[in-house]
Amino acid sequence: MALKLSLKPGEKFVLNGAVVQNGDRRGVLILQNRASVLREKDIMQAEDVTTPARRIYFPIMMMYLDESAASKFYDELALRITEFMGATQNPDILAECVSASRHVLAREYYKALMSARKIVEYEERVLNVASGLHSGDGEG
Repeated sequence: MALKLSLKPGEKFVLNGAVVQNGDRRGVLILQNRASVLREKDIMQAEDVTTPARRIYFPIMMMYLDESAASKFYDELALRITEFMGATQNPDILAECVSASRHVLAREYYKALMSARKIVEYEERVLNVASGLHSGDGEG
């Protein structure tokens, strides 16, 4: 199944580890096979990993972008999910933590990332923290 990306002028994205930038006009990119794609709005920089939920999102993002190095991030992720689950009682968010863990174990990193996004959004609502991630769609 092909993945169609509609790109804004100048929009950046990561494609299999390479940072790519669209030109000065709207563009459409159609990927015909499986690839790791992440839009600029979904990319978290290391210096933005400043909250417990972001400490979950970031290693999953790194696993997704570089699956061959996923094992380097696994222990950190397991620790951070365990900590987060011990600090919340929200059943929906606990379920997202479990979902993210299951997807990581199944090597479904994009799905795990979408669960982690929900955890970050929850944390932002509860703590009223400004986000570097934006609600959006588009699978990678």
